[in-house]
Formats: sequence, C-alpha cells, structure tokens
Amino acid sequence: MRKKVLLDTDIGSDIDDAVCLAYLLAHPACELVGITTVSGEPVKRAMMASALCKAAGRKVPICPGAENPMRGPQQQPRASQAGKLDRWSHDESFPAENATEFLGRALREHPGEIHLLAIGPMTNLGLLLSEDPEAASLLASLTMMIGRFVTPDTGYGPEWNARCDPHAAAIVYQAPVKQHRSVGLDVTLRVTRDAGSVREEFTAPLLQPVLDFSEVWFENMDTMVFHDPLAATTLFHDDICTFSRGTVNVLTDAPETAGTTVWTAGDTGSPHEVATSVATERFFSEYFAPFAVKE
Repeated sequence: MRKKVLLDTDIGSDIDDAVCLAYLLAHPACELVGITTVSGEPVKRAMMASALCKAAGRKVPICPGAENPMRGPQQQPRASQAGKLDRWSHDESFPAENATEFLGRALREHPGEIHLLAIGPMTNLGLLLSEDPEAASLLASLTMMIGRFVTPDTGYGPEWNARCDPHAAAIVYQAPVKQHRSVGLDVTLRVTRDAGSVREEFTAPLLQPVLDFSEVWFENMDTMVFHDPLAATTLFHDDICTFSRGTVNVLTDAPETAGTTVWTAGDTGSPHEVATSVATERFFSEYFAPFAVKE
C-alpha cells in the first residue's frame, strides 16, 4: 500500500533536500500529495521542486510557504541552487493559498493518512500548529530531520533546521502527534558521499537535475551528507534507523544556545522518538533502489 506523504522543504540551500525529493518521486510506495517550501525565497524553492517533479513526469501540488522565521532573524535568505533553474523546465507561478491553509486542507481531506516529512526550518509547521491545533491529531506521523541529541560524535548545540526558527521547533515538539520522530545529526553524519562518488552514482535520469544543482553545492563543499534522504527512507523501512523514546525540549532564549534540542530518555509512553543508530550500507542500498527500478 502506498503512503500518502506531505513534504515541507527548504530545497535550494543544502543539496540534500533535492536528493530527498528525487527519492520520494521515484519510490513506488510513496504517494506524494503535496510540497510546501520554507525559508528565504520560498517561490524559487518551489520552482526547484517543480523542476524535479517535471523531470519525474509527476504533477504534485506545490505551495510556497513562510519566508521568515516566526521569531528572530532570517539566517537563510537565499536559495542559491536556484541559479541552475534556467536549465530545467519548471513552473514559475503557484496557487495563492498559503502553506498553512494548504497543509490543513490536505490533512482534512485525508485524516489519519498523511505522513508529514519536514526537512527544513519548522516555520510552516509552527504556524500550522499555532493556527490550527487540531492538525496534529489528523496526522498519521511526523518525521523531521532536525536536532542533535548529545552523542560523542556530534557534540551538543543547535542544529541548523532548529536554529533557523527555534520558536517554531519548540511548538512542533509540543504537538500531540501519534508518531513523532526526529532524525538528527547523531545519525545523518554517518551517511556521506564525496563529490566524485556522487557524480559517478547519480546516473538515473531523475537524478540529473539533482546533480546539476549539486554542482553549486560542490563549489564550496567536497562532501554530500544525506541528512534528509535518511529521514525519508525511515518512512518506508524501519530497519534503517533504530529509534529510542523520550522527550525533546528546544531551547529558545539565549542566542548562543537557541535551537538546541535537549533529549531526555524515557519509557514507552514518552512522546518523541529519536534516531540513535543507522545501518549505513542498508541506507544507501535503499536510497538508490527506486531509481534502478523506475529508470
């Protein structure tokens, strides 16, 4: 049975969002019911999402969302990879409906069926849950790429998606979602490829625009970390990451610690699940499998 998935993304900054969206478009068990974009230049981000959907031959509703955080300064004002858009067919205009209306409507059309995957700053979700508290109960699950949860490998401090809008992240962690999962730096930093390997492995037609966007990323970085794709694969395969239950609180006050995710281990009744380990080779096998089948 196909899973209904909503994607909330800041595609256009770190390259892993595009890598993630391509996976969702290729996966035979994914029914991508909509995409919302978040952070600086949300319309350009929507155009990038449109380019990948067109490359996949898919019509997916796309809605540009919040440009600025609920509170605090904008830390991600540009979608730099959008500079490659002139090379790929894409839509340039989108419905006027705002992202919170779009998300709320989708949840009511499919109550208890939608798996929301959030891979950018949590602004759209924070606004949704503030304006429409019932939305949390309508979700089948919420999976987020966010946080670091105090391991020797990743240290302690704010991760980017949480830091870009700590207030929104705190709201999202307070929401009573049936399944509330976080995939953070503790595990995502273990799934990486260098630029040369990416150029060799991204051969499927749907990965060509992703590879083109990647060249902007590789101007300043020599490694691709599959943060967001790892979160996406856990929607379909429970054996890729191990999750532990507990409670997450987000620090929001002091500028130097705002966005820090404080993890307290708990029992089976605890509200949050945090990824604590990853089967690295299993992940890469799963990531590339849909492209081999589809293409």
